[in-house]
Amino acid sequence: MIRLNTPLTEETIKTLHAGDHVLLSGVVYTARDAAHLRMMDLIAQGKPLPVELDGQVIYYAGPTPTPPGKPVGSIGPTTSTRMDASTPALLERGLRGMIGKGGRSENVIRAMQEHPAVYFAAVGGAAALMAQCVTDLQVVCWDDLGPESVKRLTLQDLPLIVAVDAYGQDAFVNGQRAYLESQV
Repeated sequence: MIRLNTPLTEETIKTLHAGDHVLLSGVVYTARDAAHLRMMDLIAQGKPLPVELDGQVIYYAGPTPTPPGKPVGSIGPTTSTRMDASTPALLERGLRGMIGKGGRSENVIRAMQEHPAVYFAAVGGAAALMAQCVTDLQVVCWDDLGPESVKRLTLQDLPLIVAVDAYGQDAFVNGQRAYLESQV
């Protein structure tokens, strides 16, 4: 198990390989479809983003309402391909990591190699357990988006798997290949 703290550096990213198990701590930001559309509008207008992305990680999640006495409600990953159109532009601006579920497009994987970044897979269906790794939540912007607003999370040991590394290795593809080869 590899312990990582945000912000992530290019040097740290380059030590990770598809299939590595990670415990991630530190600050990450949530952003889903609607927030990504707003970020792309700001980029198109030449305006600054609400969050400095250099070294940061975006978690593709929209937490449920926060219960009393807790920092966050359930917070599971959403399907990452929905953000694929926006991802290369964010990687160009220094984004170093993404957390979600499912595979990524070839375009995103190429951009991750060009602007070294890592894609972490989180376990879908374990949102209540993942919430136990969140120690603080602050809304950063676009509160009108409700659960899809950009939030600043502080994490302690969020369990993840490196799904795609900065070298273009994809754990989803590698795992399927290994399984098929074992069946011969």
